[in-house]
Amino acid sequence: MKPDLDAAARALREFLAAVGAPLEDPELQETPGRVAHAFADELLEGYRVDPAALLSEALPSAESGLVAVRGASFASMCPHHLMPSVGIADIAYLPGGRLVGVGVITRLLDAYARRLVLQETLGQQVADALVRHLGARAAGVVLDAQHACLSARGERQTRARVRTHAFAGVWAHDPSARAEFFAATASME
Repeated sequence: MKPDLDAAARALREFLAAVGAPLEDPELQETPGRVAHAFADELLEGYRVDPAALLSEALPSAESGLVAVRGASFASMCPHHLMPSVGIADIAYLPGGRLVGVGVITRLLDAYARRLVLQETLGQQVADALVRHLGARAAGVVLDAQHACLSARGERQTRARVRTHAFAGVWAHDPSARAEFFAATASME
């Protein structure tokens, strides 16, 4: 479905008026259109990406050793407050007969991050996709992020970070098997 940017801009103008923003301020004149474009073209572009199609680019391989991408940046939008979170991801998987380029792994992260999604859900979606669509034997994701809904509102904890772990495949069911994952991602800082 193609976004209706005009309708979105009208709704944003109404929203700003409803919360008491001074729409006569010259700085706000083009804001509704800019925000509509930002959400449609970038912040929610993940809805237009099919994770299964991304991972279909895999090549057959007999390699079975851990593949890890560390320090991949991501930005996401909280579905509860429509506020951003930004962070770093460590993603690893044990191949199950197919490999993808490491750039595909970061595009997979973006496909899910560029949606309205909780951090806990984001990590699980990436891990599950690696197992389900790539055929990985195991997958793990560590996300470490700062959330504007925690820093700019509510508790106003400007230095707080949220860290989540998600696992799929063998690592989801066998905590002792996760040691290889944690060894590969231990020096994230």
